[in-house]
Formats: sequence, structure tokens, C-alpha cells
Amino acid sequence: MSNPQQGDTVTIFYKGKLDNGEIFKEVTPENPVQATIGNSEMPPTLELAIREMNPGETRMVRVPPEEGFGIRQKELLQTIENPEIIEKLNPKPGMILSLKVEKDGVEQQIPATVVERDGNSLTVDYNHPLAGHHLTYEVTLVSM
Repeated sequence: MSNPQQGDTVTIFYKGKLDNGEIFKEVTPENPVQATIGNSEMPPTLELAIREMNPGETRMVRVPPEEGFGIRQKELLQTIENPEIIEKLNPKPGMILSLKVEKDGVEQQIPATVVERDGNSLTVDYNHPLAGHHLTYEVTLVSM
């Protein structure tokens, strides 16, 4: 039997874990997902591993932050000083807020994680919560 090639649609299930063992995403055998090889639907390292697999095979694949959710960017930390909003929301570290951000003249709602609250100021992080983390996938190729 041949391995998946460019353009093949594969059916997989997987468990994604952080280095501390925390599961951040799980796709079960009962509800597998399909992806097309070469369509940038998954990190390159994961796709390469799947291309080397046979149906029924399971592998552990470690994906670097650059291929996952990116490197943490310090410039995406922002301090907000708006006592009225802070008092209204009563945010605590770890909370995720949906904040309005303007980019190229278009206003968007962007999720931000509360990092710190200091009186009338609030530090939020616009990085994806998984940015900067290595991701380990236990992936099984069901079919192609």
C-alpha cells in the first residue's frame, strides 16, 4: 500500500498536547477529520509525518511554535488605561476578553487574555493562547 501523496484526502484522528501533558485539542476515532495533503491545512511537520504513514498507523509528532500558533510577540502585550471599562468588566488574570481593534481602517473584535490588573490599568495579551508552545500530536491515519 502506498503512502498519502500530494492532493490525497486523508482521514485522521489525533490528540494534541502541550509539553506539560495538557490536551489542547482532541479529535476522536468516532469523529475523525479529513484534510488534503498539500493544502496547508495542517503544520508542515505533521503533514510530512502523515505522508510517511500507512492507514492504521499512529505516530507522535512534535511541532515547533513557528508551525503551530506562532512565536509569542511582546508587541502584542498592551496596557489599557480605562477605569470605566475596567470597573464595568471587573477582569481577572486569565480571563479572555473580546476587544475592539482597528486595523487598516476596519474595526474588528479580537480576543485578548488578561495578564495583569493594576488599579486602573489592565495588561492584555493578543497572542494566541498556544503561541510559543511546542505541540505534540498523537495522530492516527485512518484512510486515504
